[in-house]
Amino acid sequence: MIATKPLRSLLCACLAALASSAFAQTYPVKPVRMIVPFVAGGNTDIIARIVTTEMTKGLGQQIVIENRGGAGSTIGTEAAAKSPPDGYTLLMVSAAHVINPAMIKKLPYDSLKDFAPISIVADVPTAFAVHPQLPVKNVKEFIALARARPGQLNYSTAGRGTVGHLSAELLSSMAKIKMVHVPYKGTGQSITDLIAGHVQLQFSSMPAVIQHARGGKLRLLAQTGAKRSGAAPDVPTMVESGVAGFVVSSGFGLLAPAGTPRPMIDRVHGALVKALAEPSIKNNLSSQGADPVGNTPEEYEKFNRAEIEKWIKVARAAGIEPE
Repeated sequence: MIATKPLRSLLCACLAALASSAFAQTYPVKPVRMIVPFVAGGNTDIIARIVTTEMTKGLGQQIVIENRGGAGSTIGTEAAAKSPPDGYTLLMVSAAHVINPAMIKKLPYDSLKDFAPISIVADVPTAFAVHPQLPVKNVKEFIALARARPGQLNYSTAGRGTVGHLSAELLSSMAKIKMVHVPYKGTGQSITDLIAGHVQLQFSSMPAVIQHARGGKLRLLAQTGAKRSGAAPDVPTMVESGVAGFVVSSGFGLLAPAGTPRPMIDRVHGALVKALAEPSIKNNLSSQGADPVGNTPEEYEKFNRAEIEKWIKVARAAGIEPE
């Protein structure tokens, strides 16, 4: 009797694996829901709608986007975390997913443990933009000016805890400069006031500022990706500009509830990678200033862990307390 227990356990495990594999081969048999934890029309929603058009073909079932905005993306993210791990709920997230642990004291979910990573879908580079009348042409000159004028340069953002906010604080920490944060309730007004000269600089997504820079209303000093973006190949990275280690990635990623069977994760991942390889999808993303990625679930999990740790450190160094 004792000897048969391990055999029973092994048999049960094998049968479960076979059942999961067989189910995954027929998956999906009905439409798949993709939660976007923001209102329609933003970067996350746009990227989700671009890739799902082709992913639907790869999966053989419709992907229905469900916008659940609010509370810095936590409402929709919580809904995904609490959904059954049956492969029929996906979640498209922005950089807010890895920033929120540093900014929100009591998240209603664990940003790592409650989700199964699938892939980074696309990276939208952040641009370091200044008003054209600011007497600087590059990052080195800007840092020198900021050191000479501590607390006199104002930077606008779309709000507390955004990528723009923490990017500016990361630069302040690394370059040992002091700037003043001017938060707005959205990207539009923050850029309008930058163009008007009411503030001097901003870290913003490339699509939000690239046309203003091309029109001479703003000056791009750098971009924050690990490499130059195709949207602005002539603009150097922060690392190239002399700020070693300054890399900010606005990774838009695809997750599933924790416990979703790996064969289903692999099925969705395959459909996504195939979609990102389509020229029409690549061109559509590029037109939005987004660079397609499509890395592995393991690489995406490593990215999330590193980003969460980084932003927690940045927030602490800036004296930002989670609320």
